[in-house]
Amino acid sequence: MMSENYKILGKYIKDMSSETPDVETYLFVKDHISKYQLNIDINSKALKNKLIEINTTLKFEDKNENDKKSYFEMIYATIIRVDEKIKEKKDLEKIILCDVQKDIYPNLETAFLNLLHNSGYPGINFEKKIDFEELYNQRFN
Repeated sequence: MMSENYKILGKYIKDMSSETPDVETYLFVKDHISKYQLNIDINSKALKNKLIEINTTLKFEDKNENDKKSYFEMIYATIIRVDEKIKEKKDLEKIILCDVQKDIYPNLETAFLNLLHNSGYPGINFEKKIDFEELYNQRFN
């Protein structure tokens, strides 16, 4: 769904990291990866000509105090041009944190799952879909 409020000019994987230090860790993580948690972080910076770079960072990590852990992270960059009529900071924030994220998330999730599967963890799926409306509301209300 393309909104008339913004246009996505480009999107790419800026950084991707998968770390499993050794075989023992791999075998341990394979048994415990269901306990890993998905975290998302979004930040943005204004470029010239009404362009904005949005960086969406996904991390999949073990929050428990295990010595043996794998670490997965991906930073996905999206470049958008915002329509002239968007003047309010709040409208801009909603575009960045909510609308664009909903647009790109299917690609983002597929790329991140591919990273996990190619890293030797084929059975992974993210049960919980990220609710960007809720994230946006939590941040601003």
